Amino acid sequence: MSMRRRTLLKVIVLGDSGVGKTSLMNQYVHKKFSQQYKATIGADFVTKELLIDDRLVTLQANPTDPRTFPFILLGNKIDIDGGNSRVVSEKKAKDWCASKGNIPYFETSAKEDINVDSAFLCIAKTALANEREQDIYFQGIPEAVTETEQRGGCAC
Repeated sequence: MSMRRRTLLKVIVLGDSGVGKTSLMNQYVHKKFSQQYKATIGADFVTKELLIDDRLVTLQANPTDPRTFPFILLGNKIDIDGGNSRVVSEKKAKDWCASKGNIPYFETSAKEDINVDSAFLCIAKTALANEREQDIYFQGIPEAVTETEQRGGCAC
């Protein structure tokens, strides 16, 4: 039996209030979407393990070196109003990404599960490509995260 390398990648989801950060994470990790809106003040901590090129990869949060941390941009809620009510146009988002060194861009819907897996897989692969420059191996990754741990202790 061959040993698989286990890698912990830190993922941070940033954005304005109400854009669907928690919904994206819940769709990716738990394959669930809720219509009920609850503001999550502070931070959510979730863990997702996946297999990439025969390596066990665990996604979490909290970068080791923010200067070299890879980024992607997500335009969420594309299921709403056919995109007519979007705050940032697809062209403006793509232009901004191009101006920042061709940051990958995904149009997503946490509700309809559109491009959610693709976006998180992209960030994981991008981070793995940077891994050779940084030592981000981690031993003893927890098997599961309880609901209390997932919410980071927030009562929201």
